[in-house]
Amino acid sequence: MKATALLLLLGHSALWTVQEASPLGAASSLPQSFLLKSLEQVRKIQVDGALLQEKLVRECATHKLCHPEELLLLGHSLGISQAPLGSCSSQTLEVTSCLSQLHSGLLLYQRFLQALAGISPEVAPTLDLLKLDIVDFATYIWQQMEDLATAPTEQPPRNPMPTFSSAFQRRAGGVLVASNLQSFLELAYRALRYLASP
Repeated sequence: MKATALLLLLGHSALWTVQEASPLGAASSLPQSFLLKSLEQVRKIQVDGALLQEKLVRECATHKLCHPEELLLLGHSLGISQAPLGSCSSQTLEVTSCLSQLHSGLLLYQRFLQALAGISPEVAPTLDLLKLDIVDFATYIWQQMEDLATAPTEQPPRNPMPTFSSAFQRRAGGVLVASNLQSFLELAYRALRYLASP
């Protein structure tokens, strides 16, 4: 019951973010093949992320951990933040900035997921697959930015990885990371779908 309530709360938070996003601006001239493949990659990562989130919430419920209030406080203290995608959801959609934010956000979540290594044997295969899919997608976006001659000359600075001091912190941090990733992917999917529409 608590696991269901927690999933509903986290899902509502992600949905609220999507609903609050402003309408997108004019479509771009990005290659249709890039957009369609990106949409496929987002959906694949969303499926992996939902599976990870489900496993982590189940573990939290089993051990009577991860109350929503504790999660929010812990996320703040550990520096587990939501990656911004403002350039992808504003009325003046800026394709170059959107791609850059999408790339940076994927790298941020990949680092968060790296910090979760060793969380549990049951979660490890899903976590590894999710990290690989995120790196592949980030690389694909970077290649497109290079094709458009809009890639920065230097990679963006890396945020420090959270340090977990207990198994509880790692589990709870994992739930937060998975939830924030799903919210980020919903906004990314919405922007890419808009850009892919005729």
